[in-house]
Amino acid sequence: MPVSPLSDFIVKDAVTRALAEDQGGRGDITSLACIPAGQEAKFYFKARDAGVLCGLQPAVEAIWQMDPDAMIKLHMADGDAVAPGDIIATVNGQARALLAAERIALNFLGRMSGIATFTRRYVDAVEGTKARIAHTRKTTPGLRAFELQAVQAGGGALHRFGLDDAILIKDNHVAVCISVGAAVRAARQHAGHMTRIAVEVDRLDQLGEAIEAGAESVLLDNFSLADLRSAVAQAGGKVTLEASGGVNLDTVSGIAATGVDVISVGALTHSAPNFDIGLDWD
Repeated sequence: MPVSPLSDFIVKDAVTRALAEDQGGRGDITSLACIPAGQEAKFYFKARDAGVLCGLQPAVEAIWQMDPDAMIKLHMADGDAVAPGDIIATVNGQARALLAAERIALNFLGRMSGIATFTRRYVDAVEGTKARIAHTRKTTPGLRAFELQAVQAGGGALHRFGLDDAILIKDNHVAVCISVGAAVRAARQHAGHMTRIAVEVDRLDQLGEAIEAGAESVLLDNFSLADLRSAVAQAGGKVTLEASGGVNLDTVSGIAATGVDVISVGALTHSAPNFDIGLDWD
């Protein structure tokens, strides 16, 4: 699965902060104590799990921030399937610097590959249906760009990145506006013609109101399978239907079979297990 690279600024800033957090005020005192200055070393990043790789960009950045002259050979790319024992990258450089960068590089690789791998399991579970698996905004503060890149690496669809991407009227907006229709109509008057309007409904009888008011997408929150099928029939392709709530690997295939267009899964980013990758000595 091809993966779009992140901006250099985002990657450099996040890695700089992560390295500063890890090293504190005195740096890697273990390596400084044990390893002679100028000692060269060769290490391999190796997969210890089977899954989908992601996180090479920040991992490489962590190494180069510690040793700008380090030689890095990538044997795999983000989005590639990996198996236990696969060599992901070979690194030659200053031993002190490589060991100081090790944990930050592995943290990015483990977190992002874990999300990519978990996403792929959901994508595989809905294969043969038209449903796309999408992320939500339930991400680690400050690391959303990295986590959503990992979703993409796993074959997931991109939802809105932030609050300024699209109008998504949730239940609390509806409560303040009194009704689904009133909220959508107010949004339509405010938004330009290029801004997409979506609205969340939690009852089947709100769907017609949302469509009539001009919503382009309707989020069906915690609907039963029967109500999802009814919503698909009622909408008749007039709007994009997104199912959310109560989605897990045991339920996602049944939800996809109802005919919805999108299934949003918060668990992709808030509950993905870490992927085990190690840095091994030559």
